[in-house]
Amino acid sequence: MPTNWFDRNLKWIYTMPAVLFVLLMMVFPILYTFRISFYEWSMSSATPPEWVGLANYATLLSDTRFWQAVQNTFVFSAGALILETVLGVAIAMLLYRDFRGKNFVKTLFLLPMVATPVAMGLVWVLIYEPSIGLANHVLKAFGLEPQLWIASPTQAIPSLIVIDVWEWTPMIALIVMAGLSTLPSEPYEAADVDGATAWQKFVHLTLPMLRPTIMVAFMLRLIDVLKTFDIIYSTTQGGPNMKSETLNIYGYTLGFQYFKLGLASSLLVVFFALVMGFTLLMIWFRKRLEGAT
Repeated sequence: MPTNWFDRNLKWIYTMPAVLFVLLMMVFPILYTFRISFYEWSMSSATPPEWVGLANYATLLSDTRFWQAVQNTFVFSAGALILETVLGVAIAMLLYRDFRGKNFVKTLFLLPMVATPVAMGLVWVLIYEPSIGLANHVLKAFGLEPQLWIASPTQAIPSLIVIDVWEWTPMIALIVMAGLSTLPSEPYEAADVDGATAWQKFVHLTLPMLRPTIMVAFMLRLIDVLKTFDIIYSTTQGGPNMKSETLNIYGYTLGFQYFKLGLASSLLVVFFALVMGFTLLMIWFRKRLEGAT
């Protein structure tokens, strides 16, 4: 039986370093950013921060570039997330089957996920290069017209979606494959006795039982894809003509190129609220689905 103060509070003593680390590395920057968002502070001058209240937020709401960044963020995130989820589930179903060279194929498939995003972004810049890039060489081989890809205002977001899908679909597939390994075999044996087809077993057995796993993978990618910075900055830096500029890129531009730290902080506070809102919405939706089952 614990007899002294140390033994009685052992669980708090052991967890305190982790709590302090979270407070120092996460909570403090968030609170500090929230505080700075109420000031006008330009690092390009010697003027100290000046309290302006909600003026920075009002400036954002009237800024067409901010709303363009909001639109770009949601278009990029929605396109990448939907494709990654659909392809991830499909590829997981294929890789879960037994075939010759399965482990080798799985290793190759997971390589994009472990590569450095900035390095992969630079590689895709070369692939998308209009004159010598591999993408246009492939199009020419099929008799199609070459494209501008990330240099085109209308093609920049779809081209970035392709990069994100290529890099992060393996994560969805990996999570789904882990879920597949936990599924019971009895329902499939009963379905075989009833003469169910492979498609019927997938729709009526596999998908319903995999739904919690897919929801977890979807939520993890949702949080991450909304915050995508490295791929976009290393390829387009928000161009051309800000047509691929997301909230992350715009916040970085305001803070570290225009040195408007107050305005950049207010944008990041709004962005944090959006990410947190979507996360809580997904958690609520997942609990509701679990309750329905």
